[in-house]
Amino acid sequence: MKLQLLGTGGYHPSEERHTACYFLPDVGVVLDAGTGFFRVAPRLKTKELQIFLSHAHLDHVVGLTYFQPAFKLGLVERVRVYAQAAVVEAVRSYLFENPIFSGRCRHEFVVLEEGRPVEIPSGGQVTFQPLVNHTGGSTAYRIDWPGFSLAYVTDTTVDGSYTQFVRGVDLLLHECTFMNELKEMAEEAKHSYAQSVGELAKEAQVGRLILCHLDPWLNDYQQKILEQVQAVFEPVELARDLKEVEFNIKA
Repeated sequence: MKLQLLGTGGYHPSEERHTACYFLPDVGVVLDAGTGFFRVAPRLKTKELQIFLSHAHLDHVVGLTYFQPAFKLGLVERVRVYAQAAVVEAVRSYLFENPIFSGRCRHEFVVLEEGRPVEIPSGGQVTFQPLVNHTGGSTAYRIDWPGFSLAYVTDTTVDGSYTQFVRGVDLLLHECTFMNELKEMAEEAKHSYAQSVGELAKEAQVGRLILCHLDPWLNDYQQKILEQVQAVFEPVELARDLKEVEFNIKA
């Protein structure tokens, strides 16, 4: 199984990174649909796609409007978009309205139900947890297969509310927007800083940590952010666009 990091930045795309998009092509699952979502269509292996949105900010959803050619060319037959009710309402009411988008929305929207996991191919199960420490809120996701698990947490300040949710995952994708020196800015912007992310990963005993949602305005400080996390937790690495992570699940 492969996880493709198609958009690893936040706020806006840059020369180095597009915004949030993480793709599991073998099972047709996408975590967030930022500007990096344009890279999904040529990598499709399935006729159905399941997209899980963390929240409705543009750097996480604008890519949904890029997918019209994939439908018209027959590359995909069905796309289901999962999110909390407020996110579904915002995307359907605004992103695909004619003054903003000239095409026809072909996506199916599904509201997540508390306590009800979403089944994905190859025996995977997606669970979620609402996050309150971001403007408008956000949603953390966890995918468990027999023999492997991963979690995706973005657009939040670190707190103890979701430690148990990500505990013991083999791979944690977690936003790390700021270095330690900008802790106050992180708290004001409702994002995470290096030390807090490292401490969370250590407390939750995750197997591997990949730092994502990297701020394009702090590109020159990414190595410093990595080193500050490493001072608390290893193994950890910076997410990079087009990187592939391979892992095995049990049949």
